[in-house]
Amino acid sequence: MLSFNFATTKSSINNMNITSQKLSIKEKMFFYTDVYGISAAAAGTIMLIARFWDMAIDPIIGVVSDRTNTRWGKFRPYILFGAIPYAVLAILTFTTPDFGEMGKIIYAGATYVLLMTAYAFINLPYSALGAVMTDDTYERAGLNTYRFIAGFTGQFVVTGLALTLAEYFGGGDKAQGFQYTVFLFAALSLVFFFITFKTTRERVQPPKSQKNSLKEDVGNLFKNRAWVILAIVGIVSFIMFAMQNAAIAYYFKYYLGREDNVQWFNVIGTVALIVALPLSKPLAKRFGNKNVFIGSSLISGLFFMLIYLPGVTDLTTIYVFNIIAKMAYAPAVPLLWTMIADSADYGEWKSGRRSTGLYFSAAVFAIAGWILSISNFMPNVTQTETAITGIKLLVSVIPGILYMSCAIFMLFYKIDKKTTDQMKIDLDKRRTPNP
Repeated sequence: MLSFNFATTKSSINNMNITSQKLSIKEKMFFYTDVYGISAAAAGTIMLIARFWDMAIDPIIGVVSDRTNTRWGKFRPYILFGAIPYAVLAILTFTTPDFGEMGKIIYAGATYVLLMTAYAFINLPYSALGAVMTDDTYERAGLNTYRFIAGFTGQFVVTGLALTLAEYFGGGDKAQGFQYTVFLFAALSLVFFFITFKTTRERVQPPKSQKNSLKEDVGNLFKNRAWVILAIVGIVSFIMFAMQNAAIAYYFKYYLGREDNVQWFNVIGTVALIVALPLSKPLAKRFGNKNVFIGSSLISGLFFMLIYLPGVTDLTTIYVFNIIAKMAYAPAVPLLWTMIADSADYGEWKSGRRSTGLYFSAAVFAIAGWILSISNFMPNVTQTETAITGIKLLVSVIPGILYMSCAIFMLFYKIDKKTTDQMKIDLDKRRTPNP
């Protein structure tokens, strides 16, 4: 049984390293359009291309990490050696050289794609790490809960301080303010990457008799219906989350006319997530991972959709709906990663082969800029009614429907408590050397 001591929980602080990634999802669209001066369509295209690139290299990283064998393990070395390139690229991404309109687009695209590449080389092995630290599904739920509590605490710091720090460091120069702010966060990320590397251990290993066969690994992956379902749910969830976070700054600036409230909205929503995250493990033990995820999807999706209804003066109702939605959403966050780890166990249980990195990488696209463009959005001007409607839909109805749809997919997920218990018994026997 894995003991969750302080050293183990410190590893989850690595989510603080998502600092620049959080900025690139939420503030990045705002930064590109309102600070760097790139059109919403160009910014959306850059982020879309980066996502397709990310989707292309993720499986490659998963395959490579599965075949990595070092004295530090399969996944931890990527956290150690990827830290500095990631931090440097984060700073370059939020640097604003005056290269002219096309030059700006090329520079923004190149730095963002490179940042996403560096991020993938760290985040995918890191995401897979929980699956090899323990083979118990409820310990994984606990570990992922600690991970995301620390992760959302990092997000709390970022969302609560990013714009304030940018204003402080910039002194009226938004571009300089963003660059200095990201420099600070990048430096902090290096510290937490090294803490993560130092305080984690990989305990679950693939069978020693397992041969190196990519064809067999990929074939087993797509035969694993549990993983296929989770991959779909993961993609839908990510689109929902990225879409809403990309549009929230526009929602407050152009619909509510309360740009100064964006930070508080994000901070309070993050606190709601942190408060509700500890419910994940006890709820999973009582009702099962699948049932908790379904309930979370339906309730949070409904309240996200309700955010569309309040008028510009009804700020309190908007906050309340968001708090309820985030609290309902919270337990599902660690459970998705827990179930992906369980699907890797399921693949090993059925086929005798383990491909943890491939399972996580293949399970892990931003279209907000395109929708804003279609809605006739233009930055820093009074918005048309069509543009306002598009912004409201991006924050509420569209992500709400997407997340509620996850419940439908999860109805076909068949790894229940009985199955996970039996898998653990059988896999423990296989992994234990004969006396």
